[in-house]
Parts: sequence; structure tokens; C-alpha cells
Amino acid sequence: MNLRKLGMGLSAVTLSAAAMSAAAPSASVPAAPEPVRVEARDIFANIIGIESSLGKGKVPLVAKYLAERFKAGGFPAADIHILPLGETASLVVRYRGSGKGGRPIVFIAHMDVVTAKRGDWQRDPYRLIEEDGFFFGRGTSDVKQEVALLTATFLRLKAEGFVPARDLIIAFSGDEETAQATARDLVTTHRDLVDAEFALNGDGGGGVLADDTSKPLLYYVQGAEKSSAQFLLTTHNPGGHSSQPRPDNAIYELADALKAVQKYEFPLKWNEWTLADFKAASGVTKGPLGEAMARFAAQPGNAAAAAEIAKNPAYVGRIRTTCVATMLNGGHAENALPQSATATINCRIFPGTSAADVQKTLQGLVGAQVEVRQGYDALVSDASPMRADVMAAVAKAVAAAAPGTPVVPTQAAYATDGAVYRNAGIPTYGVGGVFIKDSEGFAHGLNERIRVDEFYRALTYWDVLIKALAGYDERL
Repeated sequence: MNLRKLGMGLSAVTLSAAAMSAAAPSASVPAAPEPVRVEARDIFANIIGIESSLGKGKVPLVAKYLAERFKAGGFPAADIHILPLGETASLVVRYRGSGKGGRPIVFIAHMDVVTAKRGDWQRDPYRLIEEDGFFFGRGTSDVKQEVALLTATFLRLKAEGFVPARDLIIAFSGDEETAQATARDLVTTHRDLVDAEFALNGDGGGGVLADDTSKPLLYYVQGAEKSSAQFLLTTHNPGGHSSQPRPDNAIYELADALKAVQKYEFPLKWNEWTLADFKAASGVTKGPLGEAMARFAAQPGNAAAAAEIAKNPAYVGRIRTTCVATMLNGGHAENALPQSATATINCRIFPGTSAADVQKTLQGLVGAQVEVRQGYDALVSDASPMRADVMAAVAKAVAAAAPGTPVVPTQAAYATDGAVYRNAGIPTYGVGGVFIKDSEGFAHGLNERIRVDEFYRALTYWDVLIKALAGYDERL
């Protein structure tokens, strides 16, 4: 899941590039050569054309196609690994360096997509269609565009004879949209293939275009993610005939428990990513919200500032763990007293807080008579440290591709495979290369699209970013 899926709340503020955190000096470089653009588009079209959604068993076809492209591009077969797992698979490709520049960097993205119902789309979702300045198709923004861009960039560097000073590793997973089992498999069973100093995640961060001018507005580097956890609150009762109501009732008791959860606010939290985000946004956010952002950035934990920030749903998740009721199920017959009632609570856990602690808090709120259990194992990860080398390299790449665009740190309100890597001890940074308008964020929805020019702009971005971080050794 990438940053643009949920938006970043930009519609709530008026942004001015000059007021955001300082960008690197403008230093645009020539656009990618035409042969590189053609190859990137061809790869993009081919993988969009494979219906790699849940239950189709076609992710391995994406991996096989990409593996053949890497082989044809000069990568040794011994450095290309297709790793089956159930109906899906992952792909790992190693770009050998001289070894003089430190431990490897791993580049992650996912080959699977959310299911698209053909009958609801205006165009075939599993065919790349270029129309009115857009690329349409399922996965064009989540996240096959980054799979294509990374593949094309690796092939470009290999063709140029570029020898990095450290190994570069591509690790494309096959079920990020569902179980994330392939990413977990990579960092455990196949850790030797993907172990790295840090990871760059194409499925996080990224650029934002102004809705009015379509010009680059800002670029987000995502260094932390909130984790999703499901908790089930259940009440039990002997039940009976509805004509004989009793003072204890499973549904009423569940309602009381839900009101207790509704009233509770988890403790305020912050990290260097959220504070930097608030500091940058405060200068361009009008009114009380902007003032509160500035106060919170200057005085982390300021209760009055947090209360003002919490009024805006787009920002409340950046200051604490949140839990909200999302589903209800209770009773078994219209004329019978309920024997049980269950509510689903979805929590977005702030980095550094454990799912067990959240469960303990919920249990304390609802009381011992209400059962609280996790619906699935939550993958919780800490924030990655804000590395100066990564931030500088991203600033350089953004300046090359979109001169003058500010670079802003941020924390995501969702989770991607990046959480898997962080949880496994590999710091991870969301640095997707494509710029998208908030109003054009159709990932998971109908008529998913990205702008054609932004796809090609990202070829420059990735080329500069990889070279800045990989170092350079003599040509072979």
C-alpha cells in the first residue's frame, strides 16, 4: 500500500513550496534516454497485463517475466531467484558491486495487486492504456509502476557498465496486499538473499502534485508506519426468550464496552518523523491547526496543541494510537435474548507501542466480563532512524527530477512490506518515485492511473538516487 492510497490530508491546508522544509538546490538533469523510456514502458505494459491478484495464481508469471528481462540484461542466473510460496512468489535479484562501499541496499516493492472487477471499469484494468496523458490499469499506482521503474533502472545501470561500490538487491514480494507472507519469508527463511544495511521502499513516500497547477508540490520521505491490529470484543450470556428480559444482556453490555472505547484517548506519541512533518506543515497551514502543529513540534506532548490537531481526522493518527469500532455482530434470533455479541475494533498502533499493550489497555477499559482477543497477529515495527545519507540522496534525486520541490519527512498511517523489514531489523525508507495529485489517487479503486510524464520523470529520480547511495567503482 503506498502513501497516496489514503491521501495525506493536503486538502485541509494551503501549501507553498517556499514555506516547506528546505529542498536541495535545483539541479535538473536530462530526461532518461529514449531507449530507457521505451524499455520501461514495455516492462510496465507487460506486468500490468498479468492479473496478479488474490486467487489467480499469476504472481509467479510476473516474477518469471521480470527474471527473463534481468537475464537478457546481463544479470547472471545465479543472482536471480524466484521463490515460490503457495500460489504466489517473490523475486530477488542481486546487482553485484565491488564491496568497497559497505553492506547492500535492498529495494522493495510488490508484484501483486488488489482485485479489479472488469465490468465496473471504463477500460480493461489488466491492459496498460495510455489516454489523455495518463497510464490506466490496475497496479499503475500500486505499485507496479515502481516495479517497472526499478527494473528498468537496474537494466539501464547494467547496460552503462555501472559498478556500484556495494551490492544492490531487488526484492519484489508477491502478497503485500493480503498476508505479506512472501516478505516475511524473505526476511526469515531467505534472509541471506535480502540482508542489507537498509531498505528503500517503492511502496511508500513519494511526490505530491498541486491540484490546481499539476506542478510538483512536495516530496514525502516515509520513515515510519503505523501498524493495523484487529481486536474482537465479545460478551456472553445464557440468553433466553425475548418475552422474559433479564437485567444482563450481551448486546447492552457490548454497547457499554464500546462507549468506553469511544471515550478513551491513547497517550500522546511522537518521533522525529512526525515532529519534522508538523514543523514543515505548520508554516503553510492556516489558522488554529497550523498554530497547533507548530506548538506540538516545538513542545512534543503539548496537550492543548494535541487537542486542536485531533479535531482533524487527517492528523489525529499522527499523535497517538487510535482504535475505532468498525463491525458488529450479535444475537441469533429476533425473538431470543442474545447469547453473544461481538464488535470488531480496528487499531492503528503508533510505532514503539506493542499490540499486547494495546490489548491490555482495551481489556482494562471494557472490564473483565468482556472478552478481548486479537483477530490476527499484528506486525508492529519501530520507526527507522532518520539517516543523513538517505535524506541527502533523496533531496539530490528530487532536485534532479523536480527542481525546487521540498522534501518532507513523514510517518504513514498504514503499513506496507516496509513494516516487515523494520520488524526484522532492517531500517526502511519509503521513497517511491512517482508524483501524484491527491485528487487522482485511485489505488484500490476504479480506473487507477498515473500521469505519463510522472512515470518517465521517475526514471531520472531513481537513476540519481541509486547512484548517490550505491557509490561508484571503476568500470569492469
